[in-house]
Amino acid sequence: MPPRPRERIAACAHDLFHRHGIRGVGVEAIAEAAGTNKMTLYRHFGSKDDLILEYLNYKGKKSDEIWAEVEQSNPGDPIGQLYGFMEQAAKFIAEDERGCDLANAAVELTEAGHPGLRVIEEFKVRQRDRLAALCRAAGASQPGLLADALVLLIEGARVSRRSLGTEGPSANLARTSKAVLASFGVGRPKRKSRPRLRKGRQGTNPQVPLT
Repeated sequence: MPPRPRERIAACAHDLFHRHGIRGVGVEAIAEAAGTNKMTLYRHFGSKDDLILEYLNYKGKKSDEIWAEVEQSNPGDPIGQLYGFMEQAAKFIAEDERGCDLANAAVELTEAGHPGLRVIEEFKVRQRDRLAALCRAAGASQPGLLADALVLLIEGARVSRRSLGTEGPSANLARTSKAVLASFGVGRPKRKSRPRLRKGRQGTNPQVPLT
């Protein structure tokens, strides 16, 4: 079943805003990309600002999905979740030169009181507080300060990726974050080495300890 007009318009807006910026894309371009017209677009979204808000909220939800994936990969393990989140951040920054959509939008939305700025602020505060809670659960010596340091590392890496490419300082985000985590007492536990397998008498069946 093909996507409905609203879904198609939203998807095209997400793509164009991400690739060209909020100010670089008009409603006509969005309507054309969606295979519709401005009248239909305005029937579903009263203004371009409504499309911007939908875009920003969508990006916030995608971030929540990443958090969920990290938690599922490291259930009940705040240290593993911290390392996993930073590894995911480094991966996404390396793969996407556009950087953080919400941070980019904050730069473009210059008019005071724009509703999009509140969405961005609430998301960034929530993200930082979530990191701080995880740092606290992981036993960090100063969880709030560590959370701020990790946020600054991520934001700085995004800017560096844009200006210097994948060979710049952003390439060391994962490694740098590990050093910062360790400096706050959040070292990743070393994996226990597996016991060596001893061959059976015939040299075919390994003897594996049961305990």
